[in-house]
Amino acid sequence: MRVPKKLFLGSLVATAALALAACAPTTAAPGGEAGEEGPASISVGVITSETGPLAGYGEQYLEGFRAGLDYATDGTNEVNGIALDVVYRDDAGDPDTAVTIAKELIGEGVNILAGSASSGVALALAEQAAQNQVLFLSGPAAADAVTGINEYTFRTGRQSAQDVATAGGFLDDIEGKKVTVFAQNNAFGQGNEAAVTAILGGMGAEVDSVLVAEDVTEFTPFAQQVLSGDPDLVFVAWAGATSGAMWQAMSQQGVLDDIPVVTGLGDAATFGAYGAASEQISFLNHYFPGGPDNDVNDAMIEAVEAEGGTPDLFTPDGFVAALMLVQAVGEGQGDVDAMIAALEGWTFDGPKGETTVRASDHALIQEMYQVKLVTEDGELVPELVGTVDAESVAPAEAP
Repeated sequence: MRVPKKLFLGSLVATAALALAACAPTTAAPGGEAGEEGPASISVGVITSETGPLAGYGEQYLEGFRAGLDYATDGTNEVNGIALDVVYRDDAGDPDTAVTIAKELIGEGVNILAGSASSGVALALAEQAAQNQVLFLSGPAAADAVTGINEYTFRTGRQSAQDVATAGGFLDDIEGKKVTVFAQNNAFGQGNEAAVTAILGGMGAEVDSVLVAEDVTEFTPFAQQVLSGDPDLVFVAWAGATSGAMWQAMSQQGVLDDIPVVTGLGDAATFGAYGAASEQISFLNHYFPGGPDNDVNDAMIEAVEAEGGTPDLFTPDGFVAALMLVQAVGEGQGDVDAMIAALEGWTFDGPKGETTVRASDHALIQEMYQVKLVTEDGELVPELVGTVDAESVAPAEAP
């Protein structure tokens, strides 16, 4: 049985009470009814990439988080009179750095952590969450292994299995077809490899993979390896600053000319990397500003732009993390057991519409998008092809 962990308070800050609106039982806004008098303040540690290869993703997440916190607390940074003291730390995409930071913050009394953009970091922080009995709101990291890893860890974004299931919507019957996964040899890439094997392999496809070390900068030999395998479909899972060089090699070696290619649409900074080949690629998508059509998405876009930012691929992950934080604190007031209970099974309106925290394994059930890149005013921009409903791409429940 888990031992309840109460909040260790730092300095107390006098705050005025904020009464949040009562919530409907199924679809709700963040925060709940005030219970017993809670602590004056709660410290939250946000650990993500502010530098390093995933710094761009970290920036998107942080912009979304700040916008979501402002939205969910009506600009007060308070929940039911409890002030939220948010500490931001840079993990530089390194799991060891993230663990060191987490231990420092936990030692200082922080019992809510959020982030990161890196799957390797997320897995390491999830382990720390379980060891120290703190709440962890995992960010854009997509590795399926994060889902259900322990009772303290919750997703605030999508996972690889949802990407793969969305990709399956582009395909005809793949029984007996060969699918090659082309990915980085890290937690993210390995997670995609496992998801394609489980999902498309489960549909009768033969799945193999070409995995590339993260420090590789010359991709021609790997593109040739993909081509020589003569697959019927290539599923590409890639993230970070080397995307442009990878796609250039794939194009130059003729992979895009000869084989259907499906990949996730990255953030706006990567659109130019596809070049003329963009019309040859089928894109699954977690988020782009023109994908969802709802008031919460509109509010997020307006808030981020008002601060000089640009909504992008992982902006909603930060926004949702803030909504979940406010819900957890509003209901649980810093008690970890109570905050877990407040999130399990919670359904709310997020930037991607109705979103549910699955109680059994803390997966985030959400809609996904199929898009194409088109040229508009001389620039490549995403255009919605179709919306895939949340339940049809929901990952299998983690054991």
